[in-house]
Amino acid sequence: MPKVFQRLLKYTGYAVLFFISFVLLYLLSAFCLSRITVDKEKDTPAEVTVYILTNGVHTDIVVPIKNDVFDWSSQVKFSNSHLADTAAVEWLAMGWGDKGFYLETPTWDDLTFSTAFKAAFGLSTTAMHTTFCRTMTESRSCKKIMISQPQYKRLVQYISHSFQHNVDGYPIYIHTSANYNDADAFYEASGRYSLFKTCNSWANAALKSCGQKACLWTAFDTGIFLKYE
Repeated sequence: MPKVFQRLLKYTGYAVLFFISFVLLYLLSAFCLSRITVDKEKDTPAEVTVYILTNGVHTDIVVPIKNDVFDWSSQVKFSNSHLADTAAVEWLAMGWGDKGFYLETPTWDDLTFSTAFKAAFGLSTTAMHTTFCRTMTESRSCKKIMISQPQYKRLVQYISHSFQHNVDGYPIYIHTSANYNDADAFYEASGRYSLFKTCNSWANAALKSCGQKACLWTAFDTGIFLKYE
Protein backbone atom coordinates (compact mmCIF):
# COMPACT_ATOMS: atom_id res chain seq x y z
CA MET A 1 0.00 0.00 0.00
CA PRO A 2 1.45 3.43 -0.95
CA LYS A 3 2.60 5.56 1.97
CA VAL A 4 0.17 8.33 1.10
CA PHE A 5 -2.77 5.97 1.68
CA GLN A 6 -1.21 4.68 4.87
CA ARG A 7 -0.98 8.25 6.18
CA LEU A 8 -4.55 8.94 5.06
CA LEU A 9 -5.84 5.89 6.93
CA LYS A 10 -3.76 6.84 9.97
CA TYR A 11 -5.11 10.39 10.15
CA THR A 12 -8.65 9.21 9.43
CA GLY A 13 -8.32 6.82 12.35
CA TYR A 14 -7.10 9.63 14.58
CA ALA A 15 -10.02 11.79 13.51
CA VAL A 16 -12.57 9.06 14.21
CA LEU A 17 -10.96 8.29 17.58
CA PHE A 18 -10.98 11.99 18.51
CA PHE A 19 -14.65 12.33 17.51
CA ILE A 20 -15.72 9.27 19.51
CA SER A 21 -13.68 10.42 22.53
CA PHE A 22 -15.19 13.91 22.33
CA VAL A 23 -18.75 12.57 22.17
CA LEU A 24 -18.19 10.23 25.12
CA LEU A 25 -16.54 12.97 27.19
CA TYR A 26 -19.39 15.37 26.35
CA LEU A 27 -22.07 12.88 27.36
CA LEU A 28 -20.21 11.92 30.54
CA SER A 29 -19.77 15.59 31.50
CA ALA A 30 -23.42 16.33 30.73
CA PHE A 31 -24.52 13.43 32.92
CA CYS A 32 -22.24 14.22 35.86
CA LEU A 33 -22.70 18.00 35.93
CA SER A 34 -26.48 17.72 35.58
CA ARG A 35 -26.60 15.54 38.72
CA ILE A 36 -24.88 18.24 40.80
CA THR A 37 -27.61 20.38 42.35
CA VAL A 38 -27.53 24.13 42.76
CA ASP A 39 -29.80 24.61 45.78
CA LYS A 40 -32.70 27.03 45.85
CA GLU A 41 -32.66 30.21 47.90
CA LYS A 42 -34.05 29.64 51.38
CA ASP A 43 -36.78 31.39 53.34
CA THR A 44 -38.48 33.11 50.42
CA PRO A 45 -42.28 33.55 50.24
CA ALA A 46 -44.35 31.60 47.73
CA GLU A 47 -45.97 34.50 45.86
CA VAL A 48 -45.79 33.71 42.14
CA THR A 49 -46.47 30.42 40.36
CA VAL A 50 -44.28 29.42 37.43
CA TYR A 51 -43.82 26.09 35.65
CA ILE A 52 -41.15 24.18 33.80
CA LEU A 53 -42.48 22.21 30.85
CA THR A 54 -40.80 19.66 28.58
CA ASN A 55 -41.83 17.95 25.37
CA GLY A 56 -39.29 15.23 26.10
CA VAL A 57 -36.40 17.12 24.53
CA HIS A 58 -36.82 20.84 25.09
CA THR A 59 -37.60 22.78 28.31
CA ASP A 60 -39.87 25.83 28.39
CA ILE A 61 -40.32 28.29 31.24
CA VAL A 62 -44.00 29.06 31.80
CA VAL A 63 -45.00 32.34 33.47
CA PRO A 64 -48.29 34.17 34.21
CA ILE A 65 -49.39 36.14 31.18
CA LYS A 66 -49.99 39.10 33.48
CA ASN A 67 -49.62 39.89 37.17
CA ASP A 68 -48.64 42.77 39.45
CA VAL A 69 -44.97 42.39 38.47
CA PHE A 70 -45.14 42.22 34.68
CA ASP A 71 -47.57 42.10 31.74
CA TRP A 72 -46.09 39.80 29.10
CA SER A 73 -48.97 40.48 26.71
CA SER A 74 -47.62 44.01 26.28
CA GLN A 75 -44.43 42.52 24.80
CA VAL A 76 -45.47 39.19 23.30
CA LYS A 77 -48.51 40.34 21.36
CA PHE A 78 -51.61 38.18 20.97
CA SER A 79 -51.85 39.57 17.44
CA ASN A 80 -48.62 37.76 16.48
CA SER A 81 -50.35 34.42 16.99
CA HIS A 82 -53.41 32.97 15.27
CA LEU A 83 -55.27 32.45 18.52
CA ALA A 84 -58.93 33.43 18.16
CA ASP A 85 -59.95 33.47 21.83
CA THR A 86 -57.39 35.26 23.99
CA ALA A 87 -59.66 36.05 26.94
CA ALA A 88 -58.95 32.72 28.66
CA VAL A 89 -55.15 32.84 28.25
CA GLU A 90 -53.48 32.73 31.67
CA TRP A 91 -49.96 31.51 30.88
CA LEU A 92 -47.09 32.09 28.48
CA ALA A 93 -44.57 29.34 27.76
CA MET A 94 -41.20 30.51 26.45
CA GLY A 95 -38.15 28.69 25.20
CA TRP A 96 -34.86 29.71 23.60
CA GLY A 97 -33.16 27.75 20.86
CA ASP A 98 -31.46 27.52 17.50
CA LYS A 99 -33.42 29.36 14.82
CA GLY A 100 -32.73 26.71 12.20
CA PHE A 101 -34.09 23.95 14.42
CA TYR A 102 -37.19 25.97 15.24
CA LEU A 103 -38.08 27.17 11.75
CA GLU A 104 -36.60 24.58 9.39
CA THR A 105 -36.93 21.30 11.31
CA PRO A 106 -40.59 20.55 12.07
CA THR A 107 -39.72 16.85 12.48
CA TRP A 108 -36.47 14.94 12.99
CA ASP A 109 -36.81 13.68 9.40
CA ASP A 110 -36.31 17.29 8.26
CA LEU A 111 -33.02 17.70 10.12
CA THR A 112 -30.10 18.34 7.78
CA PHE A 113 -26.38 18.04 8.43
CA SER A 114 -25.99 21.77 7.79
CA THR A 115 -28.60 22.73 10.42
CA ALA A 116 -27.15 20.33 12.99
CA PHE A 117 -23.55 21.43 12.34
CA LYS A 118 -24.36 25.14 12.58
CA ALA A 119 -26.35 24.61 15.78
CA ALA A 120 -23.67 22.49 17.42
CA PHE A 121 -20.90 25.00 16.84
CA GLY A 122 -22.72 28.32 17.30
CA LEU A 123 -22.77 29.26 13.62
CA SER A 124 -26.44 30.25 13.31
CA THR A 125 -28.80 32.66 14.98
CA THR A 126 -31.31 31.91 17.74
CA ALA A 127 -35.01 32.42 18.32
CA MET A 128 -37.48 32.61 21.17
CA HIS A 129 -40.53 30.37 20.85
CA THR A 130 -43.60 31.59 22.72
CA THR A 131 -46.89 29.77 23.29
CA PHE A 132 -50.04 31.12 24.90
CA CYS A 133 -51.67 28.61 27.28
CA ARG A 134 -55.09 28.61 28.93
CA THR A 135 -54.35 26.15 31.72
CA MET A 136 -51.39 24.26 33.14
CA THR A 137 -51.66 20.75 34.55
CA GLU A 138 -48.93 19.27 36.72
CA SER A 139 -47.45 16.00 35.46
CA ARG A 140 -44.10 14.29 34.98
CA SER A 141 -43.42 16.74 32.14
CA CYS A 142 -44.86 19.83 33.83
CA LYS A 143 -43.65 20.94 37.26
CA LYS A 144 -45.05 23.77 39.38
CA ILE A 145 -42.62 26.08 41.20
CA MET A 146 -43.54 28.79 43.70
CA ILE A 147 -41.24 31.82 43.88
CA SER A 148 -41.23 35.24 45.49
CA GLN A 149 -42.00 38.49 43.68
CA PRO A 150 -38.35 39.68 43.79
CA GLN A 151 -37.28 36.32 42.35
CA TYR A 152 -39.91 36.64 39.63
CA LYS A 153 -38.60 40.10 38.74
CA ARG A 154 -35.17 38.56 38.19
CA LEU A 155 -36.70 35.83 36.03
CA VAL A 156 -38.55 38.43 33.95
CA GLN A 157 -35.30 40.30 33.45
CA TYR A 158 -33.45 37.15 32.42
CA ILE A 159 -36.09 36.14 29.87
CA SER A 160 -36.51 39.69 28.55
CA HIS A 161 -32.78 39.93 27.88
CA SER A 162 -33.04 36.74 25.81
CA PHE A 163 -35.18 38.58 23.23
CA GLN A 164 -33.80 40.94 20.64
CA HIS A 165 -35.68 44.25 20.73
CA ASN A 166 -36.44 46.85 18.09
CA VAL A 167 -35.82 50.60 18.47
CA ASP A 168 -39.16 50.93 20.26
CA GLY A 169 -38.16 48.35 22.85
CA TYR A 170 -40.43 45.52 21.66
CA PRO A 171 -39.34 41.95 20.85
CA ILE A 172 -38.66 41.47 17.12
CA TYR A 173 -41.37 39.21 15.69
CA ILE A 174 -40.35 36.62 13.08
CA HIS A 175 -42.84 36.39 10.21
CA THR A 176 -43.02 32.68 9.41
CA SER A 177 -45.45 29.91 8.53
CA ALA A 178 -43.48 27.40 10.61
CA ASN A 179 -45.74 27.76 13.64
CA TYR A 180 -46.50 24.64 15.65
CA ASN A 181 -50.09 25.67 16.38
CA ASP A 182 -52.42 28.70 16.48
CA ALA A 183 -51.18 29.81 19.90
CA ASP A 184 -47.47 30.24 19.23
CA ALA A 185 -45.07 32.74 17.66
CA PHE A 186 -41.34 33.18 17.12
CA TYR A 187 -39.10 36.12 17.95
CA GLU A 188 -35.47 36.97 17.29
CA ALA A 189 -33.28 36.01 20.25
CA SER A 190 -29.91 37.07 21.57
CA GLY A 191 -26.96 34.75 22.01
CA ARG A 192 -25.64 31.73 20.11
CA TYR A 193 -26.81 28.14 20.45
CA SER A 194 -24.09 25.50 20.73
CA LEU A 195 -23.27 22.14 22.29
CA PHE A 196 -22.49 24.03 25.48
CA LYS A 197 -25.43 26.44 25.47
CA THR A 198 -28.56 24.53 24.53
CA CYS A 199 -32.27 25.21 24.96
CA ASN A 200 -32.11 23.27 28.23
CA SER A 201 -29.04 25.03 29.58
CA TRP A 202 -30.91 28.29 28.86
CA ALA A 203 -33.88 27.06 30.93
CA ASN A 204 -31.52 25.82 33.64
CA ALA A 205 -29.90 29.26 33.79
CA ALA A 206 -33.39 30.79 34.04
CA LEU A 207 -34.00 28.75 37.19
CA LYS A 208 -30.66 29.86 38.60
CA SER A 209 -31.52 33.49 37.85
CA CYS A 210 -34.51 33.33 40.18
CA GLY A 211 -32.89 31.26 42.91
CA GLN A 212 -34.48 27.87 42.22
CA LYS A 213 -33.10 24.33 42.20
CA ALA A 214 -31.06 23.73 39.08
CA CYS A 215 -28.20 21.70 37.63
CA LEU A 216 -24.65 22.93 37.84
CA TRP A 217 -24.86 22.62 34.03
CA THR A 218 -26.97 20.56 31.68
CA ALA A 219 -27.44 20.11 27.97
CA PHE A 220 -30.60 18.02 28.35
CA ASP A 221 -33.98 18.31 30.06
CA THR A 222 -33.57 15.15 32.14
CA GLY A 223 -31.24 16.69 34.70
CA ILE A 224 -33.58 19.63 35.29
CA PHE A 225 -36.65 17.51 35.88
CA LEU A 226 -34.83 15.13 38.19
CA LYS A 227 -34.51 18.10 40.60
CA TYR A 228 -38.29 18.34 40.75
CA GLU A 229 -39.25 14.69 41.11
